[in-house]
Amino acid sequence: MSDVIDKTMKAAGLPERDPQPYPDSTKRFPDGGQYRIEIPSTEGPAALRAVLEEAKERDVPVHRVSQGSGIMLLTDDEIREMCRLGRKAGIEVNLFVGPRATYDVGAQVYSTAGKSLGWSLRGADQLRYALLDVVRAVELGIRSVLVSDLGCLWLVNRMRQAGDLPKELVIKTSVIMAPVNPASARLLEDLGANTINIASDLSLSQIAAIRQAIDAVIDFYIEAPDNLGGFLRYYDIPELVRVAAPVYLKFGLRNAPDVYPSGLHLERTVEALQRERVRRAQIAMELIRRHAPGLQMSPLRAADLGVPAA
Repeated sequence: MSDVIDKTMKAAGLPERDPQPYPDSTKRFPDGGQYRIEIPSTEGPAALRAVLEEAKERDVPVHRVSQGSGIMLLTDDEIREMCRLGRKAGIEVNLFVGPRATYDVGAQVYSTAGKSLGWSLRGADQLRYALLDVVRAVELGIRSVLVSDLGCLWLVNRMRQAGDLPKELVIKTSVIMAPVNPASARLLEDLGANTINIASDLSLSQIAAIRQAIDAVIDFYIEAPDNLGGFLRYYDIPELVRVAAPVYLKFGLRNAPDVYPSGLHLERTVEALQRERVRRAQIAMELIRRHAPGLQMSPLRAADLGVPAA
């Protein structure tokens, strides 16, 4: 029976075991880079300005910012301003699709077992609202969206393939639906994901197995928020980049409040959190320079970034 399983996994293009020792990834971003920097939880124009100011002050390269509260909680003018700032800086601005189970009236998602529902979309109406969110953001200039539901991923990709959404639209999957094995990661890629946030508590060997199975970019929390485990993996960065490239290094914050959904009532808190996330990225860059100076970072303003359109 073991031989049959090995044959099945091999035929599917999956590794039969978690590789030991874990091999170097030979995959790269189109520009040849092994890693990029992402600052998550950039909840609006003020937060984006804080990221850009702090990055300039600390000489920290930022390739992508991502948002978590949802497109539905940004005004048109706020999205336009984030697009303007992103275009000027040449960075990818990634916005989260709006509705989700935790915003809805159902209670199962808050139960002990129901937490597995994550930020999925409940019913056809929520699915429709999510697609309306994506279309609105794209019409305002956004070229990168973040999804947390399998059906939404599938439909957004179908719209992209049909020409109803721009072919250059980047589809990113959330850590809330993070795959933890090669087959699950391959499924997300097959459904249209360009960049996949895998679970950030995986071993390097497990990460290497996922990398062998997919060509999509991997997103990875170097520091995870408390509600995702709260671990800090800074000294793993050199090996992580070696086995997972191409990879976005993401910097959440331990010991920080959960700000979703955000708004003016939390704006100063969010700005402070973003400045600290950039500082954490500076710590990571210094560690790379000390311990792995040979790693290749993508240049800024890379051609394949989901930089907002005019």
